[in-house]
Amino acid sequence: MSNFYLGIDFGTSGARAIAIDLNGEIQAQTSFPFKGESEDLLVTWQTALFLLLEQLPVEIRQQLRAIAINGTSSTVLICDAEGNPLDQPILYNDARGTAVLERVRAIAPSNHTVISATSSLTKLLWWSTCTEVINCVSSETYFLHQVDWLAFLLHGQLGISDYHNALKLGYDVGELCYPDWIQELPIPFKLPQVVAPGTPIGTVKAAIATQFHLPPDCLICAGTTDSIAAFFASEVQSPGEAVTSLGSTLVLKLLSDTRVDDSRYGIYSHRLGDRWLVGGASNTGGAVLKQFFTNAELEHLSQQIHPEQQSLLSYYPLLTPGERFPINDPHLQPQLEPRPDNPAEFLHGLLEGIARIEARGYQLLQELGATPLSCVYTAGGGAKNKVWGEMRSRHLQVPVLSSVQAEAAYGTARLASFNFHYPLRS
Repeated sequence: MSNFYLGIDFGTSGARAIAIDLNGEIQAQTSFPFKGESEDLLVTWQTALFLLLEQLPVEIRQQLRAIAINGTSSTVLICDAEGNPLDQPILYNDARGTAVLERVRAIAPSNHTVISATSSLTKLLWWSTCTEVINCVSSETYFLHQVDWLAFLLHGQLGISDYHNALKLGYDVGELCYPDWIQELPIPFKLPQVVAPGTPIGTVKAAIATQFHLPPDCLICAGTTDSIAAFFASEVQSPGEAVTSLGSTLVLKLLSDTRVDDSRYGIYSHRLGDRWLVGGASNTGGAVLKQFFTNAELEHLSQQIHPEQQSLLSYYPLLTPGERFPINDPHLQPQLEPRPDNPAEFLHGLLEGIARIEARGYQLLQELGATPLSCVYTAGGGAKNKVWGEMRSRHLQVPVLSSVQAEAAYGTARLASFNFHYPLRS
């Protein structure tokens, strides 16, 4: 009898599940695209979770030993004691927290990761000021991350998170506890208990096991964020190696011997055993490209670009105002003008603009003390664009490689399988 391990990735544009064996070989995979902003997020997430399970071959489901889930960092929600959400979730890039940012500055230590309009803590404090929400709050109202709630649907234990997702809530990943300034906050929500990513939380609920033909002892493990899952998938091992996730947004992760945190630039460090995963997340990325081009157009027009030639267009590609890293400014305006008549020139300018942002991001990490960059692996849909890869290498001045496995769901399956080399569990 074989043992299989399932990773489920909840990204910005859809969800994917990948099942692997103990050797890391993919045995099955399924996907579920999201329709758009008009959909009910909670219904969509729950539907996606159960359909991904249902679409796996039954012989795989019957031999699943463990499941882990990743989600977008700082996508959060609040629930009652039964796990029923009290409001729509607030997404990772939602900057409504700008209204309470000065309060966050007054509470948190200088330059702390939470001092951002999009941090989990900022969203928590925003909800604390929302009259409609406060009127529904009881002593058993939970503040959760996307992953926490999705895992709850499988194991039934409310209020458990991992220290990757909890970083932007203010959890101290060095001391592995909530700092006093968090515990003393007068907030009406219960904060999640935090464990190491990959920690088995419990077995799957009996009803879920029966419905999807899962073993009753299948473990549901604490998860991680989507960008760290993509890092796990790359199998990076040495300090100085990095992973850029080129999905809807641009996320940089550099394996470093030194921890770097600086909210002035949207830089933060995740714990990775006795090392650190230093990086940041920009609002630029593939979502901007898809606003102007189809996938077919991107592929066709990219072939007309000479990657060794620098575009003279000085773009800062954003969908809407607001940036997180390497500039942390909720009001930063997109720069997409002038727009040339030739679409290949326009695309060249966009790709070059994103490449500049990536290069500036890694430069900043090193200026602030991170291990010097030696090479960059690429995950996400943008990894397929070879012309863009050459352009990025020109800016980064280090080799740019494609990850052997680029899917965040694969990295999350590794997390579930215990088959990775970072001692994350406490």
